[in-house]
Amino acid sequence: MQPAQFLERFRLDGRRALVTGAGRGIGLAAASVLAEMGAAVTLAARTREEIERAADTIRANGGAADCIVIDVTDLRAVATEIGGRPPFHVLLNNAGTNRTDLFLDVKVEDFDFIFDLNVRAAFFVAQAVARSLVVAGQRGSIINVSSQMGLVGATRRSVYCASKWAMEGMTRAMAVDLAPHGIRVNTLCPTFIETPLAGRFLANPTFRTEVLSKIKLGRIGQVEDLLGAIVLLASDASAMMTGSSLVVDGGWTVD
Repeated sequence: MQPAQFLERFRLDGRRALVTGAGRGIGLAAASVLAEMGAAVTLAARTREEIERAADTIRANGGAADCIVIDVTDLRAVATEIGGRPPFHVLLNNAGTNRTDLFLDVKVEDFDFIFDLNVRAAFFVAQAVARSLVVAGQRGSIINVSSQMGLVGATRRSVYCASKWAMEGMTRAMAVDLAPHGIRVNTLCPTFIETPLAGRFLANPTFRTEVLSKIKLGRIGQVEDLLGAIVLLASDASAMMTGSSLVVDGGWTVD
């Protein structure tokens, strides 16, 4: 294979990509890079102003983008707004949340809040995308945004860890069920990334120091550190990857 042919495998021209939680952080950066690689990107989030502004920027840079204003925990809306559109060949299942507490102090409402978005919504968003692809007889790539916490444990994160371990398990089972249809399913497992969600915790100097002590590369991750992995998983460059976890954690989980 010639170098130019190899690089073409990373291109996403002619494909439709859906990014949930696209208004900020990882989702926003991912939507931009997927558009740069040729995909027509649909940004989905609850806040209209954020995703419309992001879509305008993508279009101003020559990309194709539109928006869905949606709360993905509303499964009726998911079925209508996502399942009712033409198939998405790429899904970045990125919407997620966290509330921290020691295990003995976890409240039922916090458990339900985290699982409702991180597991239940992610599961059925993926199902809606996969169903459309199967009906159309088209291949695709589903990328579930997990975490290094889907591979290890951590204090004050029992519910978050449980939700991401659940995502790791459902991803592997989805990969088995969807492989006959040419739909690949993998997880992306980042370490702490400088985003609005993680920033709430990283603003605590003690916590930030503890995090840095565990990241072997010695720095907090940036959204740009994930973009290569996202393009890889979305594209034909990873055509033989399914049911895998792509860990981008600066070495957190190596010991």
